[in-house]
Amino acid sequence: MITLRQLRYFLAIAESGHFGRAAGLVGVTQPALSMQLRELETALGGVLVERGSGGAKLTELGHRAAARAAGILAAIRDLEEIGRAAAATLSGPLSLGVIPTIAPYLLPRLLSAVAVQYPNLQLAVRETTTEHLIDELADGSLDAILASLPLDRDDFEEVTAFEDPFLLASPTGSKHAAQSPALTELIRADELLLLEDGHCLRDQALSVCHRIDPSRLRRFGATSLATVVQLVAAGQGVTLVPQLAVDAGLRANPQVALVRFAEPEPCRRVGLAWRRNSPRGRDFTALNNLVQSIVLADRSPLAVASSGPL
Repeated sequence: MITLRQLRYFLAIAESGHFGRAAGLVGVTQPALSMQLRELETALGGVLVERGSGGAKLTELGHRAAARAAGILAAIRDLEEIGRAAAATLSGPLSLGVIPTIAPYLLPRLLSAVAVQYPNLQLAVRETTTEHLIDELADGSLDAILASLPLDRDDFEEVTAFEDPFLLASPTGSKHAAQSPALTELIRADELLLLEDGHCLRDQALSVCHRIDPSRLRRFGATSLATVVQLVAAGQGVTLVPQLAVDAGLRANPQVALVRFAEPEPCRRVGLAWRRNSPRGRDFTALNNLVQSIVLADRSPLAVASSGPL
């Protein structure tokens, strides 16, 4: 008979790729973990994990079983949430994933607002790239994610909180700082600074600067938008920054000039996404509305002025 414990232990092995680390994740000894895996393999009639000096590797059967196990555990979590859904709005535990180009600029204000308006909400936050957040939302590790939309998942529900225009950040005194509105055709591939692969803001910036060949971009490993802006301040190039970051004070450097693009301004659409079968849609909608009210209330008058240097 297959048990939920077996599935949890098996997924811990699948996610960590190592028996010792998996045992630590679920809080048991390695022999106890191995025993549960053997029982699961016996129930399924095949080997799920190949053991080797390099760690634990899933077999073909293991990959298929892991996908099903993740879905089963996600459904169990949704079932457990039915009781929470009947309680007061935004109360009890809620795990929220946020992408790195949103988290540092929104979370301080969001957490403060939650503490005042929803004191019974136990909000746990996870910051990582969109790809990882999607996987963790799908397998039930997260309840909802705040990211750039759309995510193109039929099993997710999405609602928009706000549109976030992009501005061009360049060194003061550069040709870009003197050009209003900003023109993408003036941006050269060798001066465009972007986050490393895996960040959706990188893909969005390349979509705006569609004339640029990505293979001609300079290589560097920045994972923080703040780091990229510091490189701009040092005269290393130009970049695109979202208005959300500007409103939160990212441009606090006299060596950086910000210029709007012409209408219609390029922008990203930001909002909340959750599993379509989750019973907590009311909670997520309320959280999305809270995000929207925070962003719109805190938008700087300068940051929403007509096209031109800021």
